[in-house]
Amino acid sequence: MKVEELEKLAGTIGLLIKIQVRETLGLCFFRIVIAEQKDNIIKIWAEMKGWTYLNKQGIQLDTLRILSKAPAFVSELIWATTMAWAIEEKSSKKARLLAIFDSEGYSKKLVRYFKLIGFKIVKEVGSSPLDLLLRLVWGGAGTLMNGECISILKKLEKKLSLIEEVNLHDNYF
Repeated sequence: MKVEELEKLAGTIGLLIKIQVRETLGLCFFRIVIAEQKDNIIKIWAEMKGWTYLNKQGIQLDTLRILSKAPAFVSELIWATTMAWAIEEKSSKKARLLAIFDSEGYSKKLVRYFKLIGFKIVKEVGSSPLDLLLRLVWGGAGTLMNGECISILKKLEKKLSLIEEVNLHDNYF
């Protein structure tokens, strides 16, 4: 799926996708949001922030926020849009993130969630001197994970096809 297709799909369930990009010192910083607009009020349900690697072969995902009472498919839309944008606009093949060690239980939930999306564990970033650079980049310790943009997008496309099925069903009855 392409970003344009995802925007249309989101629109069928009353959601908007917005992408902001800023280039600085050879890095491309991005922010992707999934929002809902009613009257003149915009409610942001999900947000993903990150940047491209210097070699442009991948993206670094830094911040993910999804509100707990977000409408159906918001999680899938934020991930699919991020992967589609990375592939289309930056020719990125890989995505990298760190499941931060906030509290032990929550960190394990994050790792499980990211694995479901299609990420794989690379290593635990801790207090080793070898981890110092990674800790500086991420701002903490956690589980470093990598994912293939295309395979993650393909996996999400299957879930997002349910939106079309729901819309067909609603229009039929």
